[in-house]
Amino acid sequence: MCGIVGYVGPQRATPLLVDGLKRLEYRGYDSAGVAVMNGKGVETRRAAGKIARLEQVIAEEPPLGTLGIAHTRWATHGPPTERNAHPHLSHDGTIALVHNGIIENYSALKQSLQARGYVFHSDTDTEVLANLIQEAFAGNLEAAVIEALRQVEGTYGIAVISSLDTEKIVAARKGSPLLIGLGDGEYFVASDASAILRHTRQVIYLDDGEVAVVARDGYRIVDLDAHAQDKPVTRIEWDLEHIEKGGYAHFMLKEIFEQPTTVSNTMRGRLILEEGFSKLGGLNMTREQLLSVDNVIITACGTSWHSALIGEMMIEELCRIPTEVEYASEFRYRNPIIGPNTLCIVISQSGETADTLAAMREAKRRGAHTLGLVNVVGSTIAREDHGGIYLHAGPEIGVASTKAFTSQVVALALFTLKLARLRDLSVERGRQIAQALADLPKQIQSILDRAPEIEALAEEFKRASNFLYLGRGYNFPAALEGALKLKEISYIHAEGYPAAEMKHGPIALIDEMMPVVFIAPHDAVFEKVVSNIQEVKARKGRIIAITTREEPSLKGQIDYEFRIPETVDLLTPVLASIPLQLLAYYIAVKRACNVDQPRNLAKSVTVE
Repeated sequence: MCGIVGYVGPQRATPLLVDGLKRLEYRGYDSAGVAVMNGKGVETRRAAGKIARLEQVIAEEPPLGTLGIAHTRWATHGPPTERNAHPHLSHDGTIALVHNGIIENYSALKQSLQARGYVFHSDTDTEVLANLIQEAFAGNLEAAVIEALRQVEGTYGIAVISSLDTEKIVAARKGSPLLIGLGDGEYFVASDASAILRHTRQVIYLDDGEVAVVARDGYRIVDLDAHAQDKPVTRIEWDLEHIEKGGYAHFMLKEIFEQPTTVSNTMRGRLILEEGFSKLGGLNMTREQLLSVDNVIITACGTSWHSALIGEMMIEELCRIPTEVEYASEFRYRNPIIGPNTLCIVISQSGETADTLAAMREAKRRGAHTLGLVNVVGSTIAREDHGGIYLHAGPEIGVASTKAFTSQVVALALFTLKLARLRDLSVERGRQIAQALADLPKQIQSILDRAPEIEALAEEFKRASNFLYLGRGYNFPAALEGALKLKEISYIHAEGYPAAEMKHGPIALIDEMMPVVFIAPHDAVFEKVVSNIQEVKARKGRIIAITTREEPSLKGQIDYEFRIPETVDLLTPVLASIPLQLLAYYIAVKRACNVDQPRNLAKSVTVE
């Protein structure tokens, strides 16, 4: 969601800025722009649409200079037009600013500025901030930025340049990720390390309330009271090739096929087969603290919320601890019951999801111990939680999450196994689960080897208008996730339900045109699902069944069948999700949809 890149150094800024923007395309955006210090003042180029359109605008008259900022915008205030694209200039044109986040009190600030003669040229909240900085400017850009930020309410990650203080970029952060990249005689600002990985692996992550001044001769970081901050330098360990397609048609397909490796990476060094146990060094909880947990809250959004539902069932079944799953966007607007022995698990692929971060902070404020399940080392949640589990799935570029979901479920299973074995779970049962976890990578690969079967199925259903996904027990969240994947990237309306709930309303939709996907492995509720299949068949629904073995009771009841390997019930969603991901992918491709950048969506949702 929105992207920021900044550069100061000896090289021409514009090509570096555009290259950085291209590496942020996966985050989702609808316009883009650059601002470069050209020796006389600030020169901007902006365009609605994709970065290719911005490149055309730049090619007509390239802005020249060695210091600049750039942005990809995901529209919040005002439609995705050239006039609303960033960077935004102040009233007198001396300040250029790019901004991720939302200024909540922008309307009152705008009215006040207009009353003082400021003219606005966009519909955005961002332009207010540019004018506040202009008004506060008295020769020093960082002082003006700090003064302006004291007046705003909301969230921001910003980068600012000025034609009146020409040798620096000032960056600041509150609630929206931002980092500084340290190159060889050059410096970068970015909202995501992938934008600058071609040039440096050394980064400094800003925390909320911090301001960075980046110049040709170095950088410094201060707080909003101008006090110097000493910040550690972090080395990015993953390679540029991890954010390339590697011969696959789309990032999403590459990431689907990476799952044997990513699931293995999530478990590497953590699974103790002979003891039926897991080793999770990052929890920062003693045995006594783990045993004292008397309730668990898991909070997340989107796909991560689906993995949380699976985690809830795991923890309650194996650990016998009451567990609730909360939408992060709703959590802090209620009055949740949190006691001294509450454990709050927060799940976010990016580690920057605004609602999830806010929920974690609220849980901490109320006294809960917090654990973060994130995929990005150095992310805000990873820095602010009490402990956590890194997924080690590698960068996920496709907007529709695939490998992060399966790694989240595996990480939750590892945590559940550890906690359950510390409590009452027998070593025999622990070994069974541990072995099932160890078997997952090969089982996933066996499904991926049969991808052409799913592609043929996609050809059959590519023109469908609606889908229904049904599952029970652990596979109800898998049904939700399958439906989400399809609607996200193919724009086909799809809904997931507990299979038994179908007859409480959704059954009215079923006719000979309705595809119904059943997740029907031979688990504890298999016979119940068979009854639900028969109910759909009686109404001429077209049934696609994800099963695990030949079953006489299904003969003549299903139209299409795809078998996955058998595993323990709690891990079935990992295997069931693979064909559902492939089905969504192939249908979207056959419908000529933009798989990696579906309309209106963003990879990392950093606003409420």
